[in-house]
Amino acid sequence: PLLMVLICGLLWILGPILTPFIFSIVLAWMGVPIAARVQRWGLKHDNAVLVAMTVLFGSLILFIVIVIPLLWIQLASLIDGAPRLFTWFQEVALPWLGKNLRLDISHFSNLEQFAAWLEPYRKEIGGVAVSVVGFVTKSSGAILGFLSNMLLVPLITFYFLRDWDEILAKIRQAVPRPYEATVTRLSRESNAVLGGFIDGQFRVMLSLGALYALGLWLVGLESALLIGFLSGAMNFVPYMGFVVGIVLAAIASIIQFGDVQHLLWVGVVYAVGQLTESFILTPRIVGDRIGLNPVMVIFVLMAGGLLFGFIGILIALPVSAVLNVVFKYLYEEWYLKSRLYGAQDAAVPSEPPRPDV
Repeated sequence: PLLMVLICGLLWILGPILTPFIFSIVLAWMGVPIAARVQRWGLKHDNAVLVAMTVLFGSLILFIVIVIPLLWIQLASLIDGAPRLFTWFQEVALPWLGKNLRLDISHFSNLEQFAAWLEPYRKEIGGVAVSVVGFVTKSSGAILGFLSNMLLVPLITFYFLRDWDEILAKIRQAVPRPYEATVTRLSRESNAVLGGFIDGQFRVMLSLGALYALGLWLVGLESALLIGFLSGAMNFVPYMGFVVGIVLAAIASIIQFGDVQHLLWVGVVYAVGQLTESFILTPRIVGDRIGLNPVMVIFVLMAGGLLFGFIGILIALPVSAVLNVVFKYLYEEWYLKSRLYGAQDAAVPSEPPRPDV
């Protein structure tokens, strides 16, 4: 216990510099199968590692090169449509809210009245703005440190990839001999379910992007394909694809149609997509690949969010997949063979043969 406390304390202290190493380990783990396959084609180990690095970081750069211009297009559309957004807000949204929700919209009817209504809160807003600016200024050193650490990721990833087999061999050699076979078995099964988790997540992203794109196309949105698949691609981070997608789709709907009806249909599309992802796609596609049934997947995601918030949702499925491997081993190799289960004691004696009549 004391050793575990010391290790946890050391990890806490070294937390700020561990980020590039964690990213590098994950990237190296993803690149090992690529390097192994390329090496079977006859390339030397170091050359295979370079090919794997090219595939990994090339895919990452390609994703950034594609996604950032698409986001910039949507941002430019937002800026160009800002006057129309304000007009729509005054002429369509406010009357609709006032009529259906019986709200007092007199403070928002024109800019002068809105400024007068906002005047008592100006000092508070200014104080919040000063606090935000001060926080960003104080955090600039930490941000620069984070960016500089991330620049080390390609170099660290290369060394992890190059020495991956040697590192695993040393870890395996350090495991106590009586437990070596068990640790090796659990490691292989955990590696398999984590690979299945990554594969399942990409399938969910693609399916969800197609679903969003189809729904927005049926609504009549001109940028349906762009916004739909962008929402699906960003869904690797839980709820980010939903939030970014519905905001972009709502803005595009207002600029293109300028009515509440199409805006409500956009909300329906994303509500259906989110429910489909939460209760059908993730439980069935990801759950099948990590060995969890759909009900357990839903429970794990809800429990992770309740206990640890956003980070809990992000790591809930991979952590539960590894724990499921461990629990399955304990159940099969310890519980079913233990005296507590009593399988041997419960053996039923065979019946004596019946005499022939």
